[in-house]
Amino acid sequence: MKRKSAVSVWLAVLAVAGCAAQAADRAGMASAIDSLFALHSIAQTEISPDGKQVAWVEMLGGEGTAIRVAPADGSGQTVRLSAAASGHDCAEGRIAWSPDSKHLAFLSDAESAGQAQLYMTDIADSKSRALTHLKGSLDAPQWSPDGKGIAFLFIENAPRAAGPLGPMTAETGVIKDAVFEQRLTVVDVAGGDSRQISPADMYVYEYDWSPDNKTFALLSAKGAGDANWYVAQLFTLPAAGGDMKAIYKPKLQIGVPHWSPDGKNIAFISGIMSDEGLNGGDIFVVPASGGVARNVTPKIPSSPASLEWLAPDRILFTQVIDGENGVATLDLTSGKVTPLWQGPEVISRSWGVFTGISLSSDGMSTAVVRQSFTHPPEVWAGPIGQWKQITRVNDSLKPNWGEVKSLHWVNGDMKVQGWLMYPKQYDPAKRYPMVVSVHGGPGFTNMPNWPTSFYDQSILSTLGYFVLYPNPRGSFGAGEAFTAGNVKDFGYGDFKDILAGVDQVVKALPVDNDRVGITGWSYGGYMTMWAVTQTQRFHAAVAGAGLANLQSYYGQNDIDEWMMPFFGATVYDDPAVYAKSSPMTFIKSVKTPTLIVVGERDGECPMPQSREFWHALKTLNVPTEFVVYANEGHGIGDPAHVRDIIQRMVGWFDQYLVDQAGENPHRAGDGS
Repeated sequence: MKRKSAVSVWLAVLAVAGCAAQAADRAGMASAIDSLFALHSIAQTEISPDGKQVAWVEMLGGEGTAIRVAPADGSGQTVRLSAAASGHDCAEGRIAWSPDSKHLAFLSDAESAGQAQLYMTDIADSKSRALTHLKGSLDAPQWSPDGKGIAFLFIENAPRAAGPLGPMTAETGVIKDAVFEQRLTVVDVAGGDSRQISPADMYVYEYDWSPDNKTFALLSAKGAGDANWYVAQLFTLPAAGGDMKAIYKPKLQIGVPHWSPDGKNIAFISGIMSDEGLNGGDIFVVPASGGVARNVTPKIPSSPASLEWLAPDRILFTQVIDGENGVATLDLTSGKVTPLWQGPEVISRSWGVFTGISLSSDGMSTAVVRQSFTHPPEVWAGPIGQWKQITRVNDSLKPNWGEVKSLHWVNGDMKVQGWLMYPKQYDPAKRYPMVVSVHGGPGFTNMPNWPTSFYDQSILSTLGYFVLYPNPRGSFGAGEAFTAGNVKDFGYGDFKDILAGVDQVVKALPVDNDRVGITGWSYGGYMTMWAVTQTQRFHAAVAGAGLANLQSYYGQNDIDEWMMPFFGATVYDDPAVYAKSSPMTFIKSVKTPTLIVVGERDGECPMPQSREFWHALKTLNVPTEFVVYANEGHGIGDPAHVRDIIQRMVGWFDQYLVDQAGENPHRAGDGS
């Protein structure tokens, strides 16, 4: 019933929205979209412990992926490794080097499509063998320091992929809590025997082996995995199995636990984070035996996101800083932070990590995926800041958008950074429309990455718009106080930060103040819904997976624990703090034409939130359209749906920011 209803809404809107879709069918539109889909994504890269080889996971067309290995110095031949028969593409990834650099462990569904197993390959002869024959979800393999075992995370008989981004399981009949715990599992490399060692009632999110192979550090919590990452604690667990020992109960979220080389301490990142895997905060160190956790980066003006130990008293970390990425070291004795590299680009390592670095055993060599607004993602390897390019899979791609500049502005006592993308064929003598693109999170940041196909606004630059990407309070990149700046204040200080950025751009550049729009996905979708209830400044809006009513949202979403740090109480204990920041509280103020799009089975920002907002606008006679994408979660996966969203977004902004002011004088037959 639920699915039929959602699809009916989608089909009805498809018919109603014909004009908008036709408006988007402009010269250059199809080729601009095709160029976004032409990107070859690189999902993960890892340097071998000896620093001599680099492996990476390259996304192929469709659902396939390829694991490749090459010399880290850029010389020699690239070899593809796979568990599948020659010429057969399958889903393979989650690579992990053995300590001796002679083997690579990875996950592959070569045996049965959709069911990954753990494999290992001998690098010398490229032969692979399966280590597991399990049913369920496997993830995050990691070799023991002695090379005799491989640990991984396993959800037995999992009904869907782990994590809240994918489509939620459809609910019908008598609804009960169905908890599938992700457990730490270890397989013996020689014999192939595997055993689940963490308790059956605990969900394990992340882990790390101790240097002596005897103990694990775990981030874990009881109950449903999607929601309870936000209340996960740090534990230790004997590698032989047994009782978990609580080491640290954080006030906020924690991530990336790493054991010190001498086995005495565990470091991790803790801060106010809104999404699992997207880490940002301060670095903490706690004794492995338990005790007081010490913040070793207090008041640092950035957001550390990943870390590696270089020595018992020295940590290497990556960070988001002023909208850019950086790498630095921290001396634990003196507290001194030494920057090693910073640039207007993104360096990453693996899935779910928006900045990170892969480090060799001696700390001298690294591997990263580098990308920026001007250079598409490729694998690079070498000493930090002296990387050599390893891959050239995206050599044919060129920017299809205009110049991008980092901007700074002030709102009260807040200094705010953002990125401004100019129209592709910019002429300062002409006037242009502009769209504000608000990032998700709020614990995230707009960074200088090569645009992807999903909910991309660079195409607006291609078609003659300015695009402003603000990083208001609540974002990573300016220290933990800035990231916590919207606690109990959603839609107020953060929204004023955005408006101040719009004011600065309109004042300094030829942007038509009567042709400014706003859009975003997730938190950006919420901020779009909020914006149109607070001001008529924006003349068109597109809300992707937004939140209309935070009071009803609390009981609808699959990750309700994320709200406690931001709102201070449950909705049942303090409904007023949720109402204060709910767009529906101010719904009768809306005049702005608003397109609303969402996935049918979104667990993070459920479809009824979007429907509630659409219903209100429709009732109030505000121009609106509502599109629900069948069988999609918070992230839209079907390429046809992704294309449709792009076309509708452009069509909507064209209709209300361009067409009503006359034919866009900036758009010519070449798509400029």
